[in-house]
Amino acid sequence: MPADDYLHRIRQDLVFTETLRDQEITFHTTWGLFSPREIDEGTRLLLRHIEVNPGDDCFDLGCGYGPVGLTLARLAPEGRTLMVDKDFLAVEYANRNAELNGITNARARLSNVFQHVDPELKFDLIASNVPAKVGKELLAIMLHDAHARLRPGGRLWVVSITGLRRLFEREMKAVFGNYDKVKQGRQYTVALAVRD
Repeated sequence: MPADDYLHRIRQDLVFTETLRDQEITFHTTWGLFSPREIDEGTRLLLRHIEVNPGDDCFDLGCGYGPVGLTLARLAPEGRTLMVDKDFLAVEYANRNAELNGITNARARLSNVFQHVDPELKFDLIASNVPAKVGKELLAIMLHDAHARLRPGGRLWVVSITGLRRLFEREMKAVFGNYDKVKQGRQYTVALAVRD
């Protein structure tokens, strides 16, 4: 295949449809975004176990092209879902995927954790598929900021590689005073902390 044809082909959006929590969503992605050809196993595990109420205001931290946030928005149709990512391309694709799927109660914006989010906004649920190379400093910022942004009784749901589960347990207990290992798989662990 000539180089021009190959480059033209790989510059086209990757498109696939997934059913997540009984919600069929079509995703447009591109090379350079996390897991562009399919929903990764950590996200799948998180979405299988996360508990969402219809009126929850949700926050997707590190949204990528939107699989977690758009699923939350569908599961919480009476609430609003804010998705953030530090990658402008991820934000662009998450917003486009919301529009293409007719999901009007979700939007994405550029932010490093909560740095560029209105400090007055509060949430019932915060979810994140935390990168394996999060680092303890960014994890501390993430957990403290999530605690500050949750309403009383609000829940923080995270999925991380199983090798980091002890770090998450220690840090979530330090910030929230509680930690629940919801599901531990071979590769990924889903954990929950609740704000008093």
